[in-house]
Amino acid sequence: MAGKDERRFKTVAENRKARFNYLIGETFEAGIVLTGSEVKSLRSGKATIAESYADAKGGEIWLVNANIPEYVQAHRENHAPKRLRKLLLHERQIHKLANAVEREGMTIVPLKVYFNERGRAKIEIALAKGKKLHDKRETDKKRSWDRERGRLMREKG
Repeated sequence: MAGKDERRFKTVAENRKARFNYLIGETFEAGIVLTGSEVKSLRSGKATIAESYADAKGGEIWLVNANIPEYVQAHRENHAPKRLRKLLLHERQIHKLANAVEREGMTIVPLKVYFNERGRAKIEIALAKGKKLHDKRETDKKRSWDRERGRLMREKG
């Protein structure tokens, strides 16, 4: 029996630029309200969340600008690729996210979309604050130094 640390899931889409462009704070796991053709398209591994974000409207959290392409075999029953998608969170989490966006000027950024061990589509979102240009440069320097240090350690043994 796998423990909580050894979760098995299939990652569908990942926002790799989010950690570079934002200072990531608290993360949340949320469910996504999807249609059947969207689930089929996600299972085939086709989704893009790079330029998407989440927004609080009317006491609910909505995923904006996430691209899940049409599923070819669905024909007439297909979905709009960039439609708004409702995220399923606990009420306490929704209030926390909405307050952070309104009061502290933070952004809700999707980090990755995946299927959990039960086969449900989930999205990992985070409260994030945008980095300034000098912060991005510092991150880039640190990343290149870590890469260089690892290379030097491998060479020396």
